[in-house]
Amino acid sequence: MTFFDRLNNSVARSRVGKHFRLDGSGARRERVGSKFTTEIRAGLTTFVTMAYIISVNSLIVADSGGTCVCNNGNNATDPACLTDPAYADCLAILKLDMVTATAAIACFSSLLMGLFANLPIGLAPGMGLNAYFTYTVIGFHGTKGISYETALGAVFIEGILFILLSLFGVRQWLARLIPQSIKIATGAGIGLYLCFIGMQSSAGIGLIGGDPATLVALAGCVKDATGKCIGPHMESATTWMGLFGFVIISICLLFRVKGAVLVGIMVVSILSWIRGTAFTFFPDTPAGDASFDYFKKIVSFHPIQTTMAKMDFNLNNSEIWLALLTLLCEFLFKHPIAFATTGVTAIPNMILN
Repeated sequence: MTFFDRLNNSVARSRVGKHFRLDGSGARRERVGSKFTTEIRAGLTTFVTMAYIISVNSLIVADSGGTCVCNNGNNATDPACLTDPAYADCLAILKLDMVTATAAIACFSSLLMGLFANLPIGLAPGMGLNAYFTYTVIGFHGTKGISYETALGAVFIEGILFILLSLFGVRQWLARLIPQSIKIATGAGIGLYLCFIGMQSSAGIGLIGGDPATLVALAGCVKDATGKCIGPHMESATTWMGLFGFVIISICLLFRVKGAVLVGIMVVSILSWIRGTAFTFFPDTPAGDASFDYFKKIVSFHPIQTTMAKMDFNLNNSEIWLALLTLLCEFLFKHPIAFATTGVTAIPNMILN
């Protein structure tokens, strides 16, 4: 018997092993094949798979402008605002607030799922919903005319309604009324929407940009504060770095390398940490210096300063009710995707009920 076999048997016979019904625990309906070391490896794999949401969610939600107010310009998209140091500092704090909030809610919800439901599922904010919340409900830096506080109040109400509908079984009944093809198409549509966002410059590689004739066009250029190209197309180092990561993932998939997507993400991430390059995530600017100083701390805790309990329930705008209904339908009719730890591999898991 190896060291890991003895460790698995020891943990299985403990109160922890009986609570989680590990293999060999003697608990009622114990789960065959569920061992302590297996679950640890699967949990670490799941963490690596879903940890990207911590930074991506903060970048997307920060594009809404949050609670930041620009006093230098007509609105938050005015070039004077986009280059205003005070407004930029507020947005930087907003991003850190979102990092803390995202990590906290993912940790809390995943713990509840494991301790009380005894299901190996990691929960975190959904990519489709945060993009819809930012770019459709509020707009880039509030261009839709709905404040961050009001939109947050609508999300809070929608969450309460969703909990009530789930408790009384209405959600499951409504979900079964929707054909499976519509549910699959909804997931595919959200995936295309996220792909479209990832190819833009605000939260992506900047491969596409605006065009007055066709709405979108090939970009990959250096842009000014307003997002307009000021240089030749397909010469942006960020764009080529993103395409380089795609090539790495494709090659790894062709050779059946395990964790191909993670390999591409890690390579591009590590290269983007190098300062003094055209594709660095930490440019030689005040904002870049502040981000790099925070990055060097490795382990740090940033208390939420600007977004805690900022809900506004003055929902006198018809658009906000439409957004609330859309968010509720998204939760009701589309199975939320989480990451389940099965064996030693993290796989997408569809929560049916």
